[in-house]
Amino acid sequence: DYARDSIAVHEELNLPLEVLDNAALSTRWPQIDFAGASVGLFEAEFGALMARRAVQELVRMYVARGGDYLEAHAEPGAAAENGADVLLNGARYHAEHIVYACGPWLGKVFPEIMSERLFVTRQEIAFIAPPDGDARFDAAALPGWADFNGGDLYYGFPNLEGRGFKIARDTHGAPFDPDSGDRRMSEEGMALLRAFVARRFPALAEQPFSEFRVCQYENTSNGDFLIDRHPEQRALILVGGGSGHGFKHGPEVGRMAA
Repeated sequence: DYARDSIAVHEELNLPLEVLDNAALSTRWPQIDFAGASVGLFEAEFGALMARRAVQELVRMYVARGGDYLEAHAEPGAAAENGADVLLNGARYHAEHIVYACGPWLGKVFPEIMSERLFVTRQEIAFIAPPDGDARFDAAALPGWADFNGGDLYYGFPNLEGRGFKIARDTHGAPFDPDSGDRRMSEEGMALLRAFVARRFPALAEQPFSEFRVCQYENTSNGDFLIDRHPEQRALILVGGGSGHGFKHGPEVGRMAA
């Protein structure tokens, strides 16, 4: 159903999409073992966004256009006539509207209304060093990919910027505190990723992990985003609930919030 619905959306929006059978998949990307995969969807215009670089560029553009950028500890201030206050490093600032887009900290900033509406999970990501001189896992030879089979989902990216082959499992991890949670990769997580790589990317089966990351998903109960006014302070706009997808949808979420 997921594949059929995806094909239908591409057709409705006139987006380029190739629907490939197992033989075509294996011929085009022989570095992947497609055993058990009956169909694949290839989006030629698919791409990867470099999140940190994109945010830094956004800040640069914002400041160049006259905006002020400040790294500070922020907390809501008192409601005020024609707007609201925010405390930045303890100093009071006033604005007609204030947008709080706090990611996994949103439940901590507004515990009285958000702590039971959002749940934060621990997500493990790994990078694997391709064999020396093996270009099959570079961006020119391998697209970003997602393996959605049997109700499970693994995804990854080719070797971008020499950091290695990226892989993760897209299922909700354990509950996580973004301030105090352990950001070391678990032995169980490593074993799951290693087993998947051995099955789908046999040339990487014995290659070393080069980097680990533990990030967090800020989830809503159904995966929908939160874009709404504070129920009691109408000058405050709350934006969150990215559920693992917040960054790439940021521009549209921003337009809707505005």
